[in-house]
Amino acid sequence: MKTERKLKIGIVGAGGIVISRHLPNLRQISGVEVVAVANATYDSAKRVCEQYLPRSTPMKFWADLLALPELDIIWIGTPPQLHCTVTLSALEAGRHVFCQARMATNLAEARQMLSAARNNPHLVTMLCPPPFGLKADLMMRRLLAENTIGPIHHVRLRSFHSQYLDPEAPAHWRQRVELSGLNVLSLGIYAEVLQRWLGPIRSVFARSKTLYSVRQGYEIRIPDLVTVLCQFENGAEGVLEFSGVAGFAPPDAVEMYGSRGSLFHNFATDEICLGRIGDPALQPVAIPPEMEGRWHVEWDFIAAVRSPGSIKPSPTFEEGVAYMRVVQGVADSIRDGREVVLSELG
Repeated sequence: MKTERKLKIGIVGAGGIVISRHLPNLRQISGVEVVAVANATYDSAKRVCEQYLPRSTPMKFWADLLALPELDIIWIGTPPQLHCTVTLSALEAGRHVFCQARMATNLAEARQMLSAARNNPHLVTMLCPPPFGLKADLMMRRLLAENTIGPIHHVRLRSFHSQYLDPEAPAHWRQRVELSGLNVLSLGIYAEVLQRWLGPIRSVFARSKTLYSVRQGYEIRIPDLVTVLCQFENGAEGVLEFSGVAGFAPPDAVEMYGSRGSLFHNFATDEICLGRIGDPALQPVAIPPEMEGRWHVEWDFIAAVRSPGSIKPSPTFEEGVAYMRVVQGVADSIRDGREVVLSELG
């Protein structure tokens, strides 16, 4: 019997999500080997290898990974500022690419990544999906596809936390524009989820506020809170609220109001509630076990690499560009004080 060759992975950026989620899952997949790690510094890469990957080699520079013989995959776990550069280099070197979310720092970079992927169709590319709404994803899609609450006219999404409420705390990396770019709070995450459920967002008008503009001498240019008015291509109007300075905030949730009823989803518990006109109240919707979504991101990507051309793992770079278009539109709207039609961004 022919033995399948091991797939060799080089990790660029071994942060919290890589260590806590990706590495444990990759270890469960046979025939996969992480051979090298490049991190923010050589010392941090060495610590990761010593603690989690004793057979892997720490690298001083991420570009050195591309020169390793028989390397199949570049696994990108850095903040967004390196996603485009590493992806383009990896694809040019003939490596498959898994990239952490958010896709890029802006729409232009996301488009470059998509163009490079299309120019290398023999290579597999995949973005990391958000875990929010995962369990209920198929059921939400089914309820909406079946037009359960009729045409939707209003969508309201709330995503609040208090991580940035302490004015004395240093700037989180997500608040640093040189690392995150235009990505703000959980906007990109929920733009991805909502467009998967409801279809494309057509236009956005956004306002923002920064409570604490300086943190330990660092000038904050990413807002502490953002409110987005949007219109979906299906005609629904949306109000999307994001805050990092909301104490005692309720769980993230979305409410959808249609002509025949309402549909609510709690992202913290993955609970769905449905009410049709005439019902006495909202009622919980049971999710059958066979429709429960589960995290199998690493398995999906590796399966696609092993079956090139036959499996297209999701989220694709096309889906990434779609949510980065929303992120770009919101940034442009805040800057210019106007409604931005997303199709005009290309």
